[in-house]
Amino acid sequence: MKIRDWDSNLKIRLGGEAAFNVIFWTFFPFLSIYFTREFGKGWTGVLLVVSQLLSVFANLLGGYCADRFGRKRMMVFAAYGQAVGYGLFAAAASPWLSMPILGFTGFTMASFFGALYWPASQAMVADVVEEKDQASVFAIFYTAANMAVVVGPLLGSILYEDNPYTVLVIAAIICMLLALFMNYRLQETLPEKLAERKRSNAGDPWYRSVAVQLRDYKVIATDRVFLLFTIAGVLLSQTFMQLDLLFPVFLKETIQQATIFSFKDWHLEVTGQQLFGLIVSENGLLVALFTVLVTKWIVGFRDRYIFIGGALLYAVGIQMFGLMSTFWGFTLAIAIFTLAELMSAGPQQAFIARLAPEEMRGQYFAAASLRYTLGRTLSPLTIPLTSWIGFTWTFTLLAVLAALSAVIYNMMFNLFDKQSA
Repeated sequence: MKIRDWDSNLKIRLGGEAAFNVIFWTFFPFLSIYFTREFGKGWTGVLLVVSQLLSVFANLLGGYCADRFGRKRMMVFAAYGQAVGYGLFAAAASPWLSMPILGFTGFTMASFFGALYWPASQAMVADVVEEKDQASVFAIFYTAANMAVVVGPLLGSILYEDNPYTVLVIAAIICMLLALFMNYRLQETLPEKLAERKRSNAGDPWYRSVAVQLRDYKVIATDRVFLLFTIAGVLLSQTFMQLDLLFPVFLKETIQQATIFSFKDWHLEVTGQQLFGLIVSENGLLVALFTVLVTKWIVGFRDRYIFIGGALLYAVGIQMFGLMSTFWGFTLAIAIFTLAELMSAGPQQAFIARLAPEEMRGQYFAAASLRYTLGRTLSPLTIPLTSWIGFTWTFTLLAVLAALSAVIYNMMFNLFDKQSA
């Protein structure tokens, strides 16, 4: 499905979210370094876990609200909330006010509203795109997001450390503009029969709505295929979540200088923090260049082999990353890591869309996003973990978790095939 054939809602979102993602990735990869410097490894891990627990709640709430109030309304509301969160973070990073805890509060607020935005955003794609085209559409959105990953970290390695206030103010402004534009131009895509059903229950007291929400999520939890899919995703997320958590701390603490090229007495060298910016940009560039190509290549394979193969490649990639010490070694490791990422992007979102009943689409996407929100809740624990068992054993543990997720995916597809038969 070509972009010119897309629904106008998707075109608007593709452009607006791409603009925001560029500025977001200018500062986001360096936050673990910032919080570690301000609070220490132990408190950074604890605070980030608390932040992401709130995001788990927001994610589940966002799925219910997307089905209850509409996709557009929740996306606009969440974008306004992110703007306020980044505004608080900017104030904390200003030259006139040094309050790291206020910065953490702003980051937590922005994360909360980001989790609220996600289910409505994904449900909107499923609302307006036929099932046969969903994998390719999700892949294009993923590619656009990762084009920002190419530019953002490179800008951040140059701009963010010296100008955090300016970067965060721009992020807040872009979020506000995106919210205003979406409010003016987006059309609601909530299926009419679902909207009518929700309207018929509009007079119910709030506690009944909460009970309905919990009951709906209980139904999702009893879907054993979906439950295994989520558990495997949470385990697997412990690897790819480290790209902006463990990786920057690891490179900053273990790499003083890394040589990219040398010729006689001339050397092109970077510090550990600059090397991290390059590695993240390489990851984004590979994703931007090859997502659609890899998606087309793997479309002929069964989902079972795609999911299991991606998990095993994640295990290999993260283990290699922990063993490398040179720029080109890290480049090889991140290439394998990225191939695993590419194999997981479009197919997994399309798999969720196949499992989800239309009347619970937003909630299924919300529950599926627990792979990321629960994963991001647990993943900061690797930072204090390195103080106890060291970087090498921490990377080995993450590789074992990725391999275990491959085993669970195999169990999931055995059950899925049995149910389909």
